[in-house]
Amino acid sequence: MESLGEKLRAVRESKDLSFDQVSRETNIAVRYLEGLEAEDFSGFPGEPYIIGFLRNYGAYLDMDVQELLSLYRSFKIQEQPVPVEQLLKTPSRLPKILIIAAVVLVILGAGGGGAFYLLTRPQKTEVKAPVSRTPAEYVMNADPLERRFYKGDSVLVQMESNQYKLELANLGEVVTIRTPGGTVILDLSQEANVDLTNSGAADLRITAVEFEKKNADMGVQLRLEMTGAMAVSVPSADAVSPPVEVVSAAGLATATVIFSSPSAYPFTLQSNFQGYCMFRWEILFERDRQDRNERYFQRSDELNIQAQNGIRIWASNAQAAKFQVIGGGRTVPVDLGAAGEVVVADIRWVRDEDNRYRLVLARLETGNT
Repeated sequence: MESLGEKLRAVRESKDLSFDQVSRETNIAVRYLEGLEAEDFSGFPGEPYIIGFLRNYGAYLDMDVQELLSLYRSFKIQEQPVPVEQLLKTPSRLPKILIIAAVVLVILGAGGGGAFYLLTRPQKTEVKAPVSRTPAEYVMNADPLERRFYKGDSVLVQMESNQYKLELANLGEVVTIRTPGGTVILDLSQEANVDLTNSGAADLRITAVEFEKKNADMGVQLRLEMTGAMAVSVPSADAVSPPVEVVSAAGLATATVIFSSPSAYPFTLQSNFQGYCMFRWEILFERDRQDRNERYFQRSDELNIQAQNGIRIWASNAQAAKFQVIGGGRTVPVDLGAAGEVVVADIRWVRDEDNRYRLVLARLETGNT
């Protein structure tokens, strides 16, 4: 009989999916995906995480989630066998007289207890009302917020000069959260991106870290973190200045200026593919992220790339996707070129002769890549 890990691995490989791709599209870390397929659950934080990740991974692979959960439970049972000494132990045999005496004592005890209850029971039972709890309200700025929320609790998300309120509406089989962008429903370990500003781009990511189904008294552990530009709108004092080059006015004339600012800040390139396209990208000037990524995208695929200093991109069809750059609280559409055109370009920070920073789109010759 095929095991849990073998089933997961077989389906993933039949779909020609790598762990990295599955991790990107399910937000489950690669080490947990490998643990599920190896049936090694020692590295998981706890049982709820195993169940949650198994549900999400199975649903992503279009597998029967209930069958996977049954296989996992069977594995746990086999992992904890009954000790041999208990199986070989001969049951003790009490003499019949002791069994009869025990039965008589039980009957007498039950009768005496019933009589005692009838004589001492209170005339009126006082039912205590449940202790009421005042819903709490929290405030979130740029830093991530993780804490336990209970039904009715809310959080005010501060974005520039505006506040957006989110409220935990219900806890049952799933977590229900009211947001300015609509109702968000989360299962265990699931996450959702929320567009608070109605700009068409996600501003906030909410993750249901841990909760017990149908037990609202236990609450839910939620993690909230800013996405895109707002996640880094407040620069850290320890941030490393990007290694930007100084560009003359003539040099700027050959590039498209996206943002202009007194200082450089991280940004996000958001891509919504409208057709088939081979797309490559690499992060510039960041030693730990210089590996080139390459992927074949289809209609309705999406991609978000975050960078501190710059991104180099290569597209086999310049109009296969709608591109926009998000940073500093702004969203600016970017036009790479014409339909069917192969484009190589940098989106990076430069500094002009007046020491003002500009995020530019600079097209490159194909030979420079």
